[in-house]
Amino acid sequence: MATLSVYLYIPNIVGYIIVLLNCIAFSVCFSNKTLFSLLYFFSFCCDAVDGWCARKFNQDCETSTTVYCCSTTLFFFFRYIYTREVSTACLLVILSQIYRPSLVFLSLLALDFASHWLQMYRIIASHKDVKDSTSWLFRLYYGNRMFMGYCCVSCEVLYIILLLIAKNQTENLMNVVVKSLMQISPLSLLLALSIFGWSIKQIINVIQMKTAADVCVLYDIEKQHKKP
Repeated sequence: MATLSVYLYIPNIVGYIIVLLNCIAFSVCFSNKTLFSLLYFFSFCCDAVDGWCARKFNQDCETSTTVYCCSTTLFFFFRYIYTREVSTACLLVILSQIYRPSLVFLSLLALDFASHWLQMYRIIASHKDVKDSTSWLFRLYYGNRMFMGYCCVSCEVLYIILLLIAKNQTENLMNVVVKSLMQISPLSLLLALSIFGWSIKQIINVIQMKTAADVCVLYDIEKQHKKP
């Protein structure tokens, strides 16, 4: 019964919904781009809902300025691995098959995985708060939910837009982006805002990767010094 109760934690149920939505979305990503975009973005929004549910129903350990500490390993998987990594990774892989050079999206995928996985190990190795970071941008990102939300949403919106506006399977990325920005329309404004937020997020990823790597190295050095 105890095992069943954990499976039925509300944040975990939200996680199941996210997985289901993404499975349906990616199954129609080429045949129905509009449906894909709606399902994918809704699943992304659910990523914020599970954290709120965890705090609301006391199914979360604690809240810090760095991350939400997950009360269950299953919740940890949904929040930090599936919703933030796997779903975005799948979309980046699809875009790499549509646009040239495909290395752009594969590089973004590598950066995203490296920064978030190092951040995960940083959390395990040390409870050092992000307020101690020397980067004002890093502190602003993790200290202001609105700013963080804007950057995260911008990335997902940008990738969705790129999927929607692609007409062929071998589009030139720069040509498509420049052409879309030159058109005076709500879409071009949304694209510009998304690119700005996306750019900040990539800078944050680099800072996060370097900061997390430094903390992990210091943690290993401290362990070596503590050995008899």
